[in-house]
Amino acid sequence: MLKNVLLNWAATVLTSVLFAAHALALGNPSFVSKSPTPEDFRLVDRKVSAHLLVDKNADAAIQLAMRNLQADIERVSGSRPVLLNKVNDVSTHTVIAGEIGKSALIDRMISEQRIDVSEIADKWEGYLIQVVDRPIAGVDKALVIAGSDRRAVAYGIYEISEQIGVSPWYWWADVPVRKAERIYIDADKRVVDWPRVKYRGIFLNDEAPALTNWVKEKYGDYNHQFYEKVFELMMRLKANYLWPAMWNNAFNDDDPLNMVRAHEYGIVMGTSHHEPMMRADKEWNRYGKNFGSGRGKGAWDYAVNADGLYDFWKEGAERNKPYDSIYTLGMRGQADTPMSEEQNIGLLEKIVKDQREILEEVFDDQPLTEVPQLWALYKEVQGYYESGMRVPEDVTLLWADDNWGNIRRLPTPEERQRSGGAGVYYHFDYVGGPRSYRWINVTPIAKVWEQMNLAYAYGADRIWLVNVGDLKPQEFPTEFFLRMAWNPETWPKERLAEFGELWAAREFGAEHAEEIAALIQGYSRHNGRRKPELLEPGTYSQHHYQEASRLDSELAEMVARAEDIYRKIPPRHRDAFFQLVLYPVKASAVVSQLYTATARNRLYASQGRADTNAFANKVEDLFALDASLSKQFHNINGGKWNHMMSQPHIGYTHWNNPPANTMPALARYQPHGEADMGVAVEGSGQFWPASGNLVLPEFSPYGEARHTIELFNRGTKPFDFSATTSAPWIHVSKTEGTVMQHTLPLSVSIDWENAPAGRHQEIIDIKGTGWGSARVRVNSFKPDADTAQNIKGFVEAGGYVAIEAANFSRKRDADGAAWEEIPLHGRTHSSISVFPASDRVFENPQQAPFVEYDLTLFTAGEIRIQGLFAPSLNFRPGRGMRYAIALDDAEPQVVDILADLSPNAWETAVKDGVRKSESVHQVAKPGQHRLRIYALDPGVTLQKILVDTGGLEPSYLGPPESRLVGATP
Repeated sequence: MLKNVLLNWAATVLTSVLFAAHALALGNPSFVSKSPTPEDFRLVDRKVSAHLLVDKNADAAIQLAMRNLQADIERVSGSRPVLLNKVNDVSTHTVIAGEIGKSALIDRMISEQRIDVSEIADKWEGYLIQVVDRPIAGVDKALVIAGSDRRAVAYGIYEISEQIGVSPWYWWADVPVRKAERIYIDADKRVVDWPRVKYRGIFLNDEAPALTNWVKEKYGDYNHQFYEKVFELMMRLKANYLWPAMWNNAFNDDDPLNMVRAHEYGIVMGTSHHEPMMRADKEWNRYGKNFGSGRGKGAWDYAVNADGLYDFWKEGAERNKPYDSIYTLGMRGQADTPMSEEQNIGLLEKIVKDQREILEEVFDDQPLTEVPQLWALYKEVQGYYESGMRVPEDVTLLWADDNWGNIRRLPTPEERQRSGGAGVYYHFDYVGGPRSYRWINVTPIAKVWEQMNLAYAYGADRIWLVNVGDLKPQEFPTEFFLRMAWNPETWPKERLAEFGELWAAREFGAEHAEEIAALIQGYSRHNGRRKPELLEPGTYSQHHYQEASRLDSELAEMVARAEDIYRKIPPRHRDAFFQLVLYPVKASAVVSQLYTATARNRLYASQGRADTNAFANKVEDLFALDASLSKQFHNINGGKWNHMMSQPHIGYTHWNNPPANTMPALARYQPHGEADMGVAVEGSGQFWPASGNLVLPEFSPYGEARHTIELFNRGTKPFDFSATTSAPWIHVSKTEGTVMQHTLPLSVSIDWENAPAGRHQEIIDIKGTGWGSARVRVNSFKPDADTAQNIKGFVEAGGYVAIEAANFSRKRDADGAAWEEIPLHGRTHSSISVFPASDRVFENPQQAPFVEYDLTLFTAGEIRIQGLFAPSLNFRPGRGMRYAIALDDAEPQVVDILADLSPNAWETAVKDGVRKSESVHQVAKPGQHRLRIYALDPGVTLQKILVDTGGLEPSYLGPPESRLVGATP
């Protein structure tokens, strides 16, 4: 009988689409049962829900989380569970949540050894999720969430919400809830988790016009109704720390309920790097005139108004005493400017001393060392520290990046002993030089990983805070940053691609997850090459390596794939897909293609091409498409996100954005009424008839297979042309035809089987209109048979060798240190760096780990080798970032990629997304060679190597990787 009951039960469960097929856990073990058994916990089955039980005196954060779980279960299943505060009315299956030491029911289960919390009892924000049989009378099975503190319990509850099918972005990005009639929790799964970084947070910043106009339209102001949406999102992402919007707002002053609701949700509040003592910058604007006396009254200057500022700051501490807060110490000038033109260490030391005195007086019921405090070492403030200023060791040192994602400083071994620890303030958004970037996601998660992995390895694990700007366009990197902050060990570099796929699967289902992840990684990599706000018509080369056209094709292909998926996914997913995938892919492509088309328009105008205006029209169409995409975004879900994409992003001329998107200046050309041939070639801006010196890039069997000649009309009447070659082994895709008003490309290639060995110069003669003909020189090089047999490694062609750093021929590890690949990191492929990250420095290159590349060079004499490195900074005081390089058996040359620390060098590096180095080498004779690169200093991250044997042409990304022959291990 029992067997039949079990079989019927199993059949009933498995006859429908099980929810487990949709269970998604981003980086955590899945505990939603894939094949439910009678032993599993029934959360929902056919409109019957387990009850939810929480102590009536439980902390507000736990109560809120349970109410959200109640709503989430209803969203998923259509059944709303009963939420109870007493054990009297519990069901046979009940969810029980409580804080260790504060929940009698949880403590009883611990004492009866029904749950073991030894792993988390002393952990900050540690939680346990476990199915327990018969924990109390009337309950057959309980799903227990026990936490070491109030936030821990809430995080465990939100983990359940996510795994049953409610994305953290269900509201903020309209990600549909995954529906299911049955939800079972695996009885054999036990989840124990806690954060490795103590405070994990975001900074809403640079929030006008987009976020501010949206907030004002939807909520009236930055009040608690708005912030509740932020708090809930943060808790679902297991974040706990917020710097609120502050451009024209003051969190505590704008709405007194803001701080109350933050605390109730479990959010620790702070104020930004230049807003001390929980007082917003705008509060001084509003009330500063009332603080102080005499000549200094109302001045934001501690040298003349110490009493006024002291009282102002004391009010802030008193106001926030009941709530979880981290107090920012120190002082900068108003509106985030330096405090003074010169360092005044003595004054700043007095400021910190007085601020600590305030905190000691206000928090007289606890030791000052238990009041969380930080000193933000941002911009010039780091100079105070490096000049010798110190704060008490219980104050957290919050190191900053350079506003472009490159950490300026990390703790030394001695600094790691400080009780206050260290943290990092990072940026996905910035207003300032060399160019503001605020519109869209421009930060690949591999870049985030590379820098924050260093932070974790160097002990900066007390606070991770990231400036997310308006928040809305930064969903993907924000979640990665916070997930990595929760546990960096869960996300090693080898899982970077997997993170994107899991994220996409959670939001849109598994069917297209791999493609969607590739699109997200693709557009963010492209924006990371050069931020859209920095793009100019000449950024990508129109002449060399077909760079601009290759990138245009790459972007067009991404857009086509995104649009194809958009058509295929269920309609209810399309709003979310547009926000998270299609809009950023398409809008990023549009802006890039707009500048490429502008460059083409200007080039064509300079050559007098009849189709000049076609590219002017294309630019205008792309400019209109950009506006149309923003409008489409603003119309999503009945206008829910109106204003969110209103940040100007086209037409920058200096560090700050224009007041509105501004179309680049375009050229218009009026062709005459006759036929008039023009000829241009790949690799040059010159054209015939203005120049008779047209030369195609050199052909090699190991280089690009084809190069292009362009025929164009300078008038309106068509003309006929013919093309003849001086050698039969030169092939032209079209030898005769008619040129109308559009450019006609001719593809030139070499029949290498019949081409002679050696170096040769031949001619393609093109006749059309006018006197004479255009003579295009064709240079070719084919090694002889004996040479070809001995070719190995990356082969020189066209006067260069280009190598992606991860494609080394072999490597040598040393003392446990090894060059390893960081997938997806870099402008074109990936990067390599030395792991594990440590303090180890190799002074002698011969003892250092190295990577080695096999080369075949046909050039002897002096060559130059460029290294393209991540623009990392010297985060170790007193050192640069050195590597060593050697060709064959030559003495290794030591190169410091930070030898030039000038502002101009830094600006170039962050704009380009790489820092370039160069070394000079001697090649004794052509043939096989060996290039070695040694790691000396930590954090050196190599992306690409360019060997210039005399023909390397200027381009933004460098040429595509050279051909690799006969790779060896």
